[in-house]
Amino acid sequence: MKNEKLGQGIFRDTLSQKSFTFSLRIIKLYLFLKENHKEYILSKQILRSGTAIGAMVQESHFAQSKADFINKLSIALKEANETRYWLYLLVESDFIQSHMFESILPDIEELIKLLISSTKTAKSNHAR
Repeated sequence: MKNEKLGQGIFRDTLSQKSFTFSLRIIKLYLFLKENHKEYILSKQILRSGTAIGAMVQESHFAQSKADFINKLSIALKEANETRYWLYLLVESDFIQSHMFESILPDIEELIKLLISSTKTAKSNHAR
C-alpha cells in the first residue's frame, strides 16, 4: 500500500495513524460497493462518515482551544459510531459478506475505544 506508507510521515500518534489506515479501508469498501454492487447511496454514506473520523482527528491537532480540541474528537467519535451503524447495515443487507464485516469491525471498535479514551482524558485535563 504505497499511499499508507506515504501518509505515515504526517501522524503524531496512534489515533491519527489508525484513523488514516481505517479511511483507506473505507475508500476500498466504497469502491467495492460501487463497482461490484452498483450501490451508490449507502456507499457514499459510509465513505463520508468513515473518512471524516481521520479528518476530524487531524483537525484536532490544530484546535483553537481545549474546548475546540474536545469538540473535534467528539465529532470524530460520532462519525465512528455512525460508520459502525453503516457497517452493520451493509452486512445485514448482504452488500458485504460476513468475513468482510468481521475483518473491519475490530478496527472501528478500536477507533471508538481510542476516541472515548482520548475525549475523557481531554475533558479531565480541561477541567483542571
